[in-house]
Amino acid sequence: MAFIFVTVLLDMIALGIMIPVFQPLLLHFEGGNYASASLLSGAFATIYALVQFFASPVLGTLSDRVGRRPIVLLSNLGTSLDYAILALAPNVAWLFVGRVLSGATTASITVASAYVADVTPTEKRAGAYGMIGAAFGIGFVVGPAIGGLLGAHDPRLPFWAAGGLSLANFFYGLFVLPESLDATRRNAFSWARANPLGALRLLRRHPELSGLATVNVIGYIAHEALPQLFVLFTMFAFGWTMKSVGIALAVVGVLTMLVSAFVIQRVVDRFGERKALLIGLFFGALGFLFYGVNQFVFWIAMSVNMLWMIASSASQAIMTRRVGEHEQGELQGAITMLRSVGMLVGPLVFTGVFAYSIAPSHAWRAPSAAWVLGGLMLLGSMAIAARVTSASDDVREPISTTDAFEAALNAEVPLAE
Repeated sequence: MAFIFVTVLLDMIALGIMIPVFQPLLLHFEGGNYASASLLSGAFATIYALVQFFASPVLGTLSDRVGRRPIVLLSNLGTSLDYAILALAPNVAWLFVGRVLSGATTASITVASAYVADVTPTEKRAGAYGMIGAAFGIGFVVGPAIGGLLGAHDPRLPFWAAGGLSLANFFYGLFVLPESLDATRRNAFSWARANPLGALRLLRRHPELSGLATVNVIGYIAHEALPQLFVLFTMFAFGWTMKSVGIALAVVGVLTMLVSAFVIQRVVDRFGERKALLIGLFFGALGFLFYGVNQFVFWIAMSVNMLWMIASSASQAIMTRRVGEHEQGELQGAITMLRSVGMLVGPLVFTGVFAYSIAPSHAWRAPSAAWVLGGLMLLGSMAIAARVTSASDDVREPISTTDAFEAALNAEVPLAE
């Protein structure tokens, strides 16, 4: 867990560096037109998700055959090349080339999730996925702050920094990251399981998996409101600069880290995984509804919305118990495929609503309309989750996330030395 934590951490720092400057770069190419930049951002995200939709099940299933480590290395090489293309892109067309490449090779999170299932017992996976969330949090503390500061000097410099980190992650995996899937637990590669429809067949093997898949798809669609709206909405509604956005995203990272490290497992221990899923969805919806009130409430909403992470970890932990040990990579590929569906639909929905709500042709403007839509979607997802789960899913494990984190670190003797 310590090794995979570092792998995800480096990946998230690289991604965080890029976030404060990517949409402003689109805004620059579009001559300062927010509505046009919003639609273009949605198109970029959709192209990325479309490629990932087909690639993720292949990579997840392939990791069941050849192991997790080679796929992580391939992912890091691909993303480093993507960032280099973004840094050099002279126009929008080259930005599309970089996004297509990244969508085809991005697998570190998919395979990291399978890695977690390989090395942790079933009753501790919610906390372990929370640790991965903590890596997200630290990455989004450090990354956006670096990106905002570097972007203030040169808008292209953050892309080079992100590419350098991805390349460092490749060498880390090459020389340090161990393989988690031994030969006795590997599964033969099959195109029937590797294509998106094959991944859906895995989810249909159990009725509860199908129900939770629906909950996840709705959540993934709603989640796209955050990357698509956060930067453009705050710049448009509050007049924030790239530096302000970087600071706010760093705060989001701190909150993510705190919730991941100290809240998720405690909520699961106290209420069980099913109730934790419902609690997380409720607070996620509440945070969305608060985002559009005003600038002061926006900061409060960030804290409330972060509790949504409880739902993601709980849902994933429930799903991992429904498949065999040799199918964990296939399951994570299927979950990532569902995330890709959300990334296909969500950007078009939220950027379209935002662009329409701020269009200068209207006598009225309602830039918060997209946030309200996201909140209503999560409330609907919560209702579905209540129907497709039962009391038997309220698995509890009397161990805190802090203890689990320290145990995982101490278990790695070479790292301790």
